[in-house]
Amino acid sequence: MSTIYEFTADSLAGKPVNLEQYRGKVLLIVNTASNCGFTPQYEGLEKVYRQFKDRGVEVLGFPCNQFGGQEPGGAEEIGAFCQKNYGVTFPLFAKIDVNGDNTDPLYKYLKAEGRGILGSEAIKWNFTKFLVKKDGTVFKRYAPQTAPKDLTDDIEKLLAE
Repeated sequence: MSTIYEFTADSLAGKPVNLEQYRGKVLLIVNTASNCGFTPQYEGLEKVYRQFKDRGVEVLGFPCNQFGGQEPGGAEEIGAFCQKNYGVTFPLFAKIDVNGDNTDPLYKYLKAEGRGILGSEAIKWNFTKFLVKKDGTVFKRYAPQTAPKDLTDDIEKLLAE
C-alpha cells in the first residue's frame, strides 16, 4: 500500500471509515490512552484540531491498551472520558493494537513509512504521533513526549505544500 487512503478503520462506534474521505487533508494520527501520563495531551490535540480543522487538518485518535494496560475501557467509556475531561471533538476510532502479531494494518503502514529512532518500527508508548501529508504519505513520526503544539510549524509547512 502506498498511501493511507487505501485503509479502512472502525470508528469508536464500530462503523467502518474509509480513510479515503481524508484525501487532500493533513492528518495527525495518534495512538491514545485514558490512563497515561501523557493523557493530558488530549487537550493539546484538541487545540491543534480546533486551530487547523478549517484549513484542512484532521486529528485521528486510535485508543490502544498495549502499554501498561492504560486504555482498559470499552468504546463508550473511552468516548465519554475524552469528551468529559478534554472536550475532544476530533474523530476517535476503535481500540487497536499498534505492535505485535495483531498490529492494525494502518499502523503497520505508518510504522514502516515513519520509522522511529535508529530506524525502529515499534511504537514505544502511547501518544506516538504521525503527521501525514495531503497526498496520504507519512511526513514524520514524533515521540510521545512531543507536545501537540510543537507540531504546528510542521503542520503549517504541510498546509503550504
